[in-house]
Amino acid sequence: MGDGQVKKHGRAGKYCLRALLILLETLVLLVLGVLGAIYIFVKGPSDTAARLFVHSTKETSAIGFLPDIFCSEDEIKAIMSAQEQTEAVATDLSLINISDAVPGAATDEYGFTDDDGDGIILQEVSGEGYTGYMMIVLDPSRVILATDPASYGGKGYTVEEFAKMYDAVAAINGGAFEDAGGQGNGSMPEGLVVNNGVHYGWGVKQGFAGIDEDHILHVGCRSGQDAKDENIMYGASYGPVLVQNGEMMAEATLESGVNPRTAIGQRADGAFLLLVIDGRQVISLGATYMDEAEIMLDFGAVNAVNMDGGSSSMMWYNDGYVNNCASVIGIRPIPTAFVVLK
Repeated sequence: MGDGQVKKHGRAGKYCLRALLILLETLVLLVLGVLGAIYIFVKGPSDTAARLFVHSTKETSAIGFLPDIFCSEDEIKAIMSAQEQTEAVATDLSLINISDAVPGAATDEYGFTDDDGDGIILQEVSGEGYTGYMMIVLDPSRVILATDPASYGGKGYTVEEFAKMYDAVAAINGGAFEDAGGQGNGSMPEGLVVNNGVHYGWGVKQGFAGIDEDHILHVGCRSGQDAKDENIMYGASYGPVLVQNGEMMAEATLESGVNPRTAIGQRADGAFLLLVIDGRQVISLGATYMDEAEIMLDFGAVNAVNMDGGSSSMMWYNDGYVNNCASVIGIRPIPTAFVVLK
C-alpha cells in the first residue's frame, strides 16, 4: 500500500472518529436537555404536572425508574397512595337485569344498533388527547376469561392467540402479570385468576373483574373467599375500580397518569362493555382513569374496572386488531384475556 493510500485511510479514520464524537456529544446534550426539562416539569410550580408525571411513568414498567431520579421515596409514596382502594363493596345484583332482547332487532334504550346482527357493536370513542374503541357485547354469556395455567412460568399469549385458542370472535387483554424491568414474558399473572370456577392465586390487587355463574360482573377489592362465595366463574385482577353500583368512584382513587388503557364494564341490561384506549402516539397520548370512568358511564355502565394497560392494551375483532399497539417491539404476550365467544 502506498503512502498516499495510507494517508487517505488515516484521514477517513479521523473523519469517522470525529463524526462519532459529534454524535456522542449530541446524544449527551439531548439526554441532559430531556432530564433538565423533566426536572423543571416535576419541580416547577404545578403540583398537578408533577403528579401527572409520577403516575404516568410509574404505570409504565420500562421507565418506572424515572421518578426515583427526581423525587424522594416519600414524595412518590404520597402521590401513589392517594388512589389506593381498600374498602370492599359487594356488587348490588338487583341493578343488573339481563335482557332477553334479540341482537340486531332494533336500536336499544342506549341508542346503539347492532347493524350486522352479530351481537357486537363497535363504537369509536375520543376525548381530549385520546382515541379508542368501545365494544358492546349484547349477550353477556359470551364473555369469559381466557388463560392457560399450563403456560404459567413459561411464555404467555397475545390477545389474538387467546382468541384463536378459544375460537372467539373478539378479545381484549386481561389482568396484571409479573414484568420486572418491562422485559417479562407475560406468563405469570399477579393476583387472583379464576377460570371456569378454578382459582389460581389469591390476592386481588386494587380491583377485580369477576363474572359469576349468572354472567353478572363483580368489581372491587375482594378476597378469594368472596369470589368463591359469589360463585365467580371467570375473573382477573388489576384496578382501580372505575364505577361501582352505578356510581363513579371517588376522584382521589381515580388519580392517574396518561397512558394506553383497557377496561371492562357491564350495563344494567347485562351487556358487557369492553374498552381500549390508544396511547403513546401523536394522535392519542392516552387516557386517565377518570377518562375511562366517564366513558363507561356515558355507555351506561353500572360496574366497571380498569384492567392492565400500557403496551398490553389491545382489542382483537373479526380476525384483526382494532387499535394500535403502543409497544415498539410488537404485540406483548400476556397470561389472561377476556374473550367473546362465537
